[in-house]
Amino acid sequence: MAYNNYDGFAREYARHNETSPYNALYERPAILHQAGDVRGLRVLDAGCGAGLHAAELIRRGAAVTGVDLSDGLLALARERLGDDVPLHRADLTDPLPFGDNTFDLVMAPLVLHYLEHWEPVLREFRRVLVPGGRVVLSTHHPTMDIRVNGTDDYLGTYSFTEDWTRGGRTVTMRFWHRPLRAMLAAFRAAGFTVDEIAEPDPQPELADIAPEDYRNLTRRAQFLFFTLTAR
Repeated sequence: MAYNNYDGFAREYARHNETSPYNALYERPAILHQAGDVRGLRVLDAGCGAGLHAAELIRRGAAVTGVDLSDGLLALARERLGDDVPLHRADLTDPLPFGDNTFDLVMAPLVLHYLEHWEPVLREFRRVLVPGGRVVLSTHHPTMDIRVNGTDDYLGTYSFTEDWTRGGRTVTMRFWHRPLRAMLAAFRAAGFTVDEIAEPDPQPELADIAPEDYRNLTRRAQFLFFTLTAR
């Protein structure tokens, strides 16, 4: 069975991602805040999707390069970002198509939970970063995985599936659950120190726009955010 077929519903997914409270008023503001001042930085947007994070990074003064596995999402990113932004089709489980010490910052928004093995990907992030460069990333909060898949196995590392319906199309997504201790071990093994672990609140305006979502996100974390520094 094919999983995670973003090409099968790229435009529907991108439209949902642009306006969904969980993205527009929770994940994107949080990870961009964690990135801090990006003026003049060379940023790799790893898993750039349709280019929403990249567009904001560029607006804030960064020089952005994007990579994604989905041709459909890359086409939408090209529409959004124009021809001057380098975009590449790349599988994060393979070596990245960049030289050593190419970037000052790697942003990986909601990407790593698709991958069974984190350490090889993180080692590639470390390779393409300058010494002292940073990774900012968001991923599934492991307690969210527990709620979705209905298991009580927090400490294991295992895959589970969830059906997403966007614009009338249903696609089966596969994710990988891992506990916090496995995440931290992968970061250390790949040559990073962990500077920050964050469980941010959503934007305050969500309380008026979608009160139930606001209540959920202020009681139960959906995503987990990290800032890492290359040793």
